[in-house]
Amino acid sequence: MLSKDVMTTPVISVLPDTTVREIAKLLLKRGISAVPVLDADGKLLGIVSEGDLLRRTETGTERQPSWWLTLIGDADTVHDYIGSHGTRATDVMTREVVSVNEAATLAAVATLLEKHRIKRVPVMRDGKVIGIVSRANLLQGLAAQPPAPPATLEDEALRTRVLVEIKNAGVDTVYLNVTVYGHKVQLWGGVNTPEQSDAARIAAEAVAGTQAVENNLTVFSPMMQAYMGGV
Repeated sequence: MLSKDVMTTPVISVLPDTTVREIAKLLLKRGISAVPVLDADGKLLGIVSEGDLLRRTETGTERQPSWWLTLIGDADTVHDYIGSHGTRATDVMTREVVSVNEAATLAAVATLLEKHRIKRVPVMRDGKVIGIVSRANLLQGLAAQPPAPPATLEDEALRTRVLVEIKNAGVDTVYLNVTVYGHKVQLWGGVNTPEQSDAARIAAEAVAGTQAVENNLTVFSPMMQAYMGGV
């Protein structure tokens, strides 16, 4: 299952000049926890989440800086001031946004959410936001999956041999998973290159006892690889 299969659409977004008050009202009205900030051409500029609105002067929740940090012009103090006093989306938004493409597997999305400690990622196509995948969407994908039959001891042994052979083929298995049911092998997750995807499939086919191989591997884009620390 891919990000495009579970993403929320259409995307509710705001403009850079949308006020913080309007964003707060929008989050409450729509029952959502974040909105992407897009320019007039639909380019993603940032994202405003509930966390970005947590420390606000209007509610008396802004951080109080130490007097000595104020004297030396501490960068964190300046950042906190802008976040708590800024009035527009462009003032309070998170600018470094982690995103995925529509072909990203749910395993890859889950890994990104866990690694960056975030709750959702925009789904991109040709530089435009086409959806949002949140933790709730991942749960929906899990609930929609039909229950898998229990693996036999033979299947478990075959899975172990397949994983060993894939590693022997030089394929990075950090984001790769193998399931085996009835001697039929399924490859899930992602790899860096098409060649690694082919090598994983060939390795699985070469293991004695494999009756069929279903290759569901995603080839990570360079941007995704960068977000995932080079994979």
